[in-house]
Amino acid sequence: MFLQNLRAKVGARLNGDKEAGFTLIELLVVMLILGILAAIALPAFFNQKEKAGDAKAKEYAHSAQVAQETYFTEHNEYADGTGAGEGLSELEDIEPTLASADITTLEGDVDSYTITSTSSTEHTFTIANAAGALTFSCTPDEPGEGGCPTGGNWGE
Repeated sequence: MFLQNLRAKVGARLNGDKEAGFTLIELLVVMLILGILAAIALPAFFNQKEKAGDAKAKEYAHSAQVAQETYFTEHNEYADGTGAGEGLSELEDIEPTLASADITTLEGDVDSYTITSTSSTEHTFTIANAAGALTFSCTPDEPGEGGCPTGGNWGE
């Protein structure tokens, strides 16, 4: 009996007879499904701008690292300077994109250097080379905060 009624309703709907639209229940179910999908998907997109700014800061730190290594091969020591100091301008000669970078720390000597880049969200990303041992640290290291993973080590 139920199948016959269902078949008749489906057939009538396909033929364009009788019912010409959706019932209120059908519309509410569709809206409920869309609401559930939006509640699941939207939070994943809210953090993307923060992650993009952090990725840019990481790339600047990496570019400065490569420029430091290049500078070392030419001068047998690492460049030194903070902000727009002398050391940074020397690295900008090697890597021109560093002119727009927010490098907040650039310290170097004969066998070590530290580079810190700050993102638009005030997260800091540091590359330190102490006699050949590289470390990649960042702050804050809270879960879900931009591009800094839990534990604060972004170079693994």
